[in-house]
Amino acid sequence: MICRRAHCLYKFSFLMGVVLLCSGVIGASQKNQASSKLRVMTSIFPLKEFAQAVCGSRGKVSLLLPPGAQIHTWQPRPSDIFSLSSADVFIYVGAHLEPWAHDILKSVQKKSLRVMEASEGLSLIKKNIPHKKHESPGLDPHIWLDFGKDQILVDRMSRLFSKVDPEGAHVFKKNARIYKQKLQNLHKKYKRSLQECEHRTFLLGGHAAFGYLAEKYNLNQISLYGVNPHSEPTPQQLVKVVKLAEKHNIKVVFFEINVSDKLAKVIAEEIEGRTMVLNPGASLTRSQYKSGVTFIDIMEKNLESLKNGLNCK
Repeated sequence: MICRRAHCLYKFSFLMGVVLLCSGVIGASQKNQASSKLRVMTSIFPLKEFAQAVCGSRGKVSLLLPPGAQIHTWQPRPSDIFSLSSADVFIYVGAHLEPWAHDILKSVQKKSLRVMEASEGLSLIKKNIPHKKHESPGLDPHIWLDFGKDQILVDRMSRLFSKVDPEGAHVFKKNARIYKQKLQNLHKKYKRSLQECEHRTFLLGGHAAFGYLAEKYNLNQISLYGVNPHSEPTPQQLVKVVKLAEKHNIKVVFFEINVSDKLAKVIAEEIEGRTMVLNPGASLTRSQYKSGVTFIDIMEKNLESLKNGLNCK
């Protein structure tokens, strides 16, 4: 009886050992799988969505800037540099949008970090950026509002991710093709919907974020100030915009969702019009993140606003 009990205890101990060993192996395997995933960090929301669409389950994509942050003036903290150091790939638009990018990349010690400057090699719109006493030439960084350029970026991401993770190349290529089709469909929808409109000029009571979209669909963008959302319009600029609105018989003033609508309302009052929202989509609010709003969702809402504001058929 004692021998049987000892034998049972031995068997129990052996089985428990096997269970614990298997648990350890499974746990280690799960950790290895998590750590082997492609780690991508992007500066703005559209780039995050493109990267995640291409990566699929083979990658984890995170956003460097917190929800609601102002991209032009945001300043990185030591914790942001640490987060970027753990990434395999960093994707940002370029110095015209993220002037802080050069400094943060100099602070990252990880030599294997792959960096993609999205605007590099693309044809950018040249704009005069108004300052207090003069205007200086600059480049419009809002490239993600050109769905054709977005497709180029998706292909570039696919090739870059394939270099970092060659085994996933076929997955990245397939995912890129699927997401590019969504962008093509979006472009066709914009082209069809904005073809016949009573007005082809739209007025922004803020900065000139929609130049690429306007150029693509034969529209004319009038903004209160240049491509920098933190510029301060002069009274002369305000009067000039009101006169242009009256000249083009504009009765709708658009404003950005994350920026004060105060100036838009001032112009709307002057022209006896109304205000509507247009969203550049560079960043989301916390509530938008939680609700799973996508870049495509934002662009479709923008299209509805434009159709309404321009009185399109």
